[in-house]
Amino acid sequence: MSDVEREVLKMYDRSKPVDEDLFETSNVNQLAWTLVALLAGLVMWLCIALVNAENQRHALMTNKCADPLFKGELDQQCLVMVRSRDHWWQHLGYALTHVTPAAAPK
Repeated sequence: MSDVEREVLKMYDRSKPVDEDLFETSNVNQLAWTLVALLAGLVMWLCIALVNAENQRHALMTNKCADPLFKGELDQQCLVMVRSRDHWWQHLGYALTHVTPAAAPK
């Protein structure tokens, strides 16, 4: 190899990318997206729990699960399976807009 070739190779050697710096990774971005995914899952879980609780509360308020045999008692199986409103979003909307308990009827 001649001196001219060595000089040309030296000149182009600096333009070659460094393999160690070619694929930089950052854990900050992954941590943020993981946190977003976990919080979104938590919000969905809380919404499902709120819909179920409001469904049972509305069934109790409208007396949909009264036991037909024993007056004043509740049918527990009915309380698990009841659909007191037509859609789940009605339960969620009511629960999010009515945060304080309603006054008992007189």
